[in-house]
Amino acid sequence: MLRGFTTPLWDVLLMTHHALLAHGLAVQTLRALSPSTKVGYAPTGSAHYPATESSEDREAARKAYFAVEDWLTWSVSLWSDPVFLGKYPGELLEKYEQYMPKIGSDDMKIISAPLDFLGQNIYNGCPVKADGRGGYEYLKRETGYAFTAAKWPVTPEALYWGPVFLAERYRMPLYITENGLSSADVVSLDGKVHDPARIDFLHRYLRCLKKAASDGVDIRGYFHWCLTDNFEWAKGYTDRFGMVYCDFKTQKRIVKDSAWWYRDMIKTNGADL
Repeated sequence: MLRGFTTPLWDVLLMTHHALLAHGLAVQTLRALSPSTKVGYAPTGSAHYPATESSEDREAARKAYFAVEDWLTWSVSLWSDPVFLGKYPGELLEKYEQYMPKIGSDDMKIISAPLDFLGQNIYNGCPVKADGRGGYEYLKRETGYAFTAAKWPVTPEALYWGPVFLAERYRMPLYITENGLSSADVVSLDGKVHDPARIDFLHRYLRCLKKAASDGVDIRGYFHWCLTDNFEWAKGYTDRFGMVYCDFKTQKRIVKDSAWWYRDMIKTNGADL
């Protein structure tokens, strides 16, 4: 199997800083060319959620969500704190300051160029509880937990707590820019594609997102991933994420059951969720 390069920590942080700088410069350019355009930012990351309703577990889940852990490229705070708060997270500097690149005098001002909204890709998360020492710990998933064809866990709670935590920290209008699942979809004998798992997934996740909106999170929109089956960056053509089936040889399209369900759901803006 072809794999990517493994780079040392200082290269990862240098790449991150340059990517953030490029983002800030792009924002400046967009503002100059089209001042009325709404400009936002859409990173990704798992959205961890509290194992119980206790205030201790809620705080533990918040810490876990914004923690700077070893897999830096998926760190929510690493990619969003500089953009919305104008600084790198303190935990990053405590752990890795010796590996940080040289930061120019205007770099953070460029990176934190004002935006109109925050986008976030959210697919799943882990249950988290307080460890009794002011920290957090991830709970082991229960035996037989639900997962997608890509073996990603099904955790609707992520689409409630992720937006709640993001709103508390960054205070920005929010779009969910990716959410969905892969299923082992096939064309049935009747010529249709029946994908009840996708309908159930969307029903559960969107109900949680609706609750977040009802609880005061400024949700501006939701984008399902994706319209048609496509080439997925880690799975190639083996997994199907779309609401429209694509025959990769003939390019023939078949609207799946989930697309008809989604059509009816958006007509009422989720009133029946």
